[in-house]
Amino acid sequence: MRIVLAGGSGFLGSALEAVLTQQGHSVALLTRSPKPGTTNQIAWTPDGSAGSWVKHLTGTDAIVNLAGEGIADRRWTNERKRTLRNSRLLPTRSLVAAMRQLPSAPTVFVSQSGINFYGPRGNDLTTESTAAGSDFLAGLCVEWEQEAEQASSFTRVVTLRTSPVLSHSGGVMGKMLLPFRFGVGGPFGDGAQYMPWIHMKDWLDLVLWFLTNDRTRGAFNATAPEPVTNREFARTLGRVLRRPAFVPVPAFALRLMVGELAEILLTGQRAVPARAEEIGFRFKFPQLESALRDLLA
Repeated sequence: MRIVLAGGSGFLGSALEAVLTQQGHSVALLTRSPKPGTTNQIAWTPDGSAGSWVKHLTGTDAIVNLAGEGIADRRWTNERKRTLRNSRLLPTRSLVAAMRQLPSAPTVFVSQSGINFYGPRGNDLTTESTAAGSDFLAGLCVEWEQEAEQASSFTRVVTLRTSPVLSHSGGVMGKMLLPFRFGVGGPFGDGAQYMPWIHMKDWLDLVLWFLTNDRTRGAFNATAPEPVTNREFARTLGRVLRRPAFVPVPAFALRLMVGELAEILLTGQRAVPARAEEIGFRFKFPQLESALRDLLA
């Protein structure tokens, strides 16, 4: 397949590009700043419209959209919220506009979303049929998916409501490992909030499955079948690392450190991948401890 990837330089995008290339697919990256001498990078300006770069998408079989700045990269201000919103909605809008102009549309458009679509849910089991939340990130995910769904009239659209992806480096694990290695790791607040997660290998397999399985369309929770509480996550990580995991980060301290972003860490979703399992996807790492032992071996 010829696959165009937006957001290919990020944590998830770089891992996906590597796997697709290893499997023999032709991968082209949409980027604002192509590296000199590269042949698979397409310069684009994702401003919400289609530009001259559209001609390079002719003959594309699939488009994967992972564009968007990191949610937890810095403290939220009103300007930061605008940046988070624009970095997701404008590239998605640009891609849909570009596909409309192609002589033949790609057969599938896989577009990122987030598990925060549901907002804080406490202990309630959360599936793809659960209604959207009402906080900032939930609203952003709703808008993001609506932009992607504009392509559903001419191609198969899949939106991934991705939970924190566990990898041996980078992502949520990169932020959590250091305090645990020094013996000062622990839960956020009381740790009772649920924390959905997914192993990087399962996330990659899901994307590959969406690219080739015609039965998949619409929204899917990209999360492991067995969500855990934040306290259980901390205890399991400590056990795998053979380090203590009893030093909590108090809720008030977290709010002082990162402001409104703290609410994402102090609340959560007991989300499960109901639709993927119903259609037949099988997870390699459904349980947290085996996932962490694989990553930290």
